[in-house]
Amino acid sequence: MTSKIKSLPIDLALIPSPASRSTWPRRLKGLALPVLIIMLLEVIVRIGWLPSYQMPAPSEIAVTLADLAQGALWKHISASLLRVGFGFAIGASLALVFAAWVGLSREAEAYLEPTFAGLRSIPSLAWVPLLLLWLGIDETSKIVLIAIGAFFPVYLNGVAAIRDIDRKLVEVGQMYGFNRRRLVRRILLPAALPGLFTGLRSGLSLAWMFLVAAELIAATKGLGYLLSDGRETSRPDIVLAAIIVLALLGKISDGLLAALEKRCLAWRDTFNGQGAGN
Repeated sequence: MTSKIKSLPIDLALIPSPASRSTWPRRLKGLALPVLIIMLLEVIVRIGWLPSYQMPAPSEIAVTLADLAQGALWKHISASLLRVGFGFAIGASLALVFAAWVGLSREAEAYLEPTFAGLRSIPSLAWVPLLLLWLGIDETSKIVLIAIGAFFPVYLNGVAAIRDIDRKLVEVGQMYGFNRRRLVRRILLPAALPGLFTGLRSGLSLAWMFLVAAELIAATKGLGYLLSDGRETSRPDIVLAAIIVLALLGKISDGLLAALEKRCLAWRDTFNGQGAGN
């Protein structure tokens, strides 16, 4: 009997890990607060504590979303996605280049850091009139504004990630005779990846914020334009519907980046928090 039990083939890949078993309950817990807020708002609006012309009931917003989905909503979503995609790609790419330069070189930091420190303190809306004067009201000004928004979080976190690398790791690589390229690829980049991903996710969230600033002022399509249109036509249901779509798109894009981060940093053995029973 014992020999038969030992001979049974066991595919360990089919045995769910504790992390995979807890994924869905954790996601359901994440839905608890939004569902509670929706239910409370529905009750408060229906009993008249909030006027519907200021705060529509969630059921009315759902109807508005359904109507928009049958019309121009997808045109606005695609326009905003393209702007965020191009702007974030440009801003994050430039930020990573400058972060690597400043992080690896004290000389570059002496020349560039004072200028970057001044530029990143400029509010987003202050860039809008200047970009409109320089680039007009077409797509270029919007993409440049989004790139500016994405640049500084990625740059700051990138420089910090490089400077926070343990010096002993670099010394070990030098002892083994690593050249500069191999030192970057084998030691500096893996050690800096957590900070770089933090910067990328922060930059992506700011890219969505700068998108709204750009589309509120000079756009004929996009979710920011939809917000402005709802305000001008006194349609709070349209405004809230656009906000909900922006929140969903921001969550989905951040989730994709978080999944990429988890895949690239699968080698780490880090503390992930304690369960409710611990």
